[in-house]
Amino acid sequence: MASNEEIMEIKKKLKEHEERISKLESVSQTKPETVKKKISIKEFILSKKPKNDVQKTLVVGCYLEKYENISPFNVKDLERGFIAAREKVPENIGDKVQKNVKKGHMMEFKEEKDNLKTWIFTNSGEKYIESDFKKGE
Repeated sequence: MASNEEIMEIKKKLKEHEERISKLESVSQTKPETVKKKISIKEFILSKKPKNDVQKTLVVGCYLEKYENISPFNVKDLERGFIAAREKVPENIGDKVQKNVKKGHMMEFKEEKDNLKTWIFTNSGEKYIESDFKKGE
């Protein structure tokens, strides 16, 4: 027959096991995290369906900020974005940017990057893209 000391030790071990089992059961009942695959710049452009180079330049700028954390961006960054998307680089990206600035979809940033002007994407630019380019034209 087991002594009181042995019985207490068995009860203690049993309680520890029950706690561990409860913890494991609660962990297994939580939903696993879904891993989101990062969208490519090509997929992003295709999903937004820009109609011209001005809109496409805006979409590339948006992608650079949202998914690549490139902010502010310059013409070289935009060029690299077009190339990464396997899109024809517009003849004068600076002109396309200035058209977006005039519309309030981008704004010039105070600091230069690589001795070039820089811009950031604006809230109204984001809304414009989300509205399928229906506002502000």
